Amino acid sequence: MEHIASPTIAILGGTGKEGKGLAYRWSKAGYTVLIGSRTLQKAQETVAELKGLLDRQASLMGMENVEAAKQAQVVVLTVPYTAHASTLEAVKEALSGKILIDVTVPLVPPKVATVQMPPAGSAAQEAKQILGEDAQVCAAFQNISHELLLADDEIECDVLVTGSSKEARAKTLELVQAAGLKGWDAGPLENSVVVEGLTSVLIGINKKYGSTHAGIKITGVK
Repeated sequence: MEHIASPTIAILGGTGKEGKGLAYRWSKAGYTVLIGSRTLQKAQETVAELKGLLDRQASLMGMENVEAAKQAQVVVLTVPYTAHASTLEAVKEALSGKILIDVTVPLVPPKVATVQMPPAGSAAQEAKQILGEDAQVCAAFQNISHELLLADDEIECDVLVTGSSKEARAKTLELVQAAGLKGWDAGPLENSVVVEGLTSVLIGINKKYGSTHAGIKITGVK
């Protein structure tokens, strides 16, 4: 896979809370970010909202999901799990040879604090099954609150990155760092079942202890 020094990033489902938070962080870091949505108007409205939060002129554009996926080198998926498979099927051809960072968590309401994994093992493994060998898939950012991403404070929460190749994980870790976060290579994509499952655990902790942004931190490693 060709090394890309500063890739254009498409965020599919970028009009949602997590997508906005990541777009805000990467835009501040100087990346070109494409906000993807099923509707062009919604994508453009989100771009206008984000530009209003940024101090300088940001390289942000809004477009439909398929076009955003075509124009980017790295694609980030932040849709609800109910739209996961259909979104991937729609952009499958545009993702050939690219890195997909899947942020999706297979939450099944109303029991969102209970871990419920799909037959593929995890949402990220399901993405890999849909996309096939032509795309590299990583899982990351599932355990980060959008509230923290949209703030300018230092985030005391680490990011576990799993993926289908060492190179894809390395590129994803670069983007984790660009977002102002500490990332860890958590191994092959099969390990995404743990990372995604932690989200339900953290939701349960938030509910029990009255928080909104419980996270994880790796200790004992320098």
